[in-house]
Formats: sequence, C-alpha cells, structure tokens
Amino acid sequence: MFYSIGEFSKVTGLSIHTLRYYEKEKLIYPVRDKKNKRQYTEKDRAWVAFILKLKETAMPIREIKKYAKLRYEGNSTLKERLRMLQSHRLFMLEEKKKLEKNIKHLDEKIKIYEKNILLYEK
Repeated sequence: MFYSIGEFSKVTGLSIHTLRYYEKEKLIYPVRDKKNKRQYTEKDRAWVAFILKLKETAMPIREIKKYAKLRYEGNSTLKERLRMLQSHRLFMLEEKKKLEKNIKHLDEKIKIYEKNILLYEK
C-alpha cells in the first residue's frame, strides 16, 4: 500500500511541510511514481514513528540525521547504529536520574507549602 503525501500526513500526524522538510534533511526518502509524486509505505510510517520517538527522547537532530544516513546505507551499519542507540539510552538514563531528583525536590517543597497552608488556615 502506498500513501500520497496528504494521506501520509494524516496517518503520521505530521504536516506536509514537515514531511517535505524531513525529505530535504535526508531523514526520509519516499519513492516516487512515474509522475514524480511521493509514495510513502508502511515501512516509511514505522520509520517516521521511530524518528518521532528519538525526538521525544531529546536526541539532537544532527544525531537523528546521522542515524538516518546510516539506516539508509543498510545492514553494514548495524553495529554503529546499535552503538548510537546504546549511547542515547545511557544519556536518557542520566536524564531520568536528574528528573527523579528534581521531582523529589518538588515533592519536598510541596509538603512544606501544604504544611504551611494548614498552619496558616488555623
């Protein structure tokens, strides 16, 4: 099954402008039909979903572009892509620790405010 750019925009939730930008930045390479119109596949849909996950996890765009380039080069880049994902996972775990520490600090501050409000209302 092939999607036109408009259909692909709807199924991915990305604007047509964003899809064209992704193509310009070489994040995605849709095939073209005989009339030179973009044709997106389910494989493209899965790839775009992964790009969005990488963005959500704060992977820098330059790293996503590097990963995309390696992906399109094929299986000879599997080890390098694996190393990139492992490295990014370590980054995410460090960020998770920071978030947990900050949440704990906020929880402590909230308890202080709740205690002070109860005292003030008496």
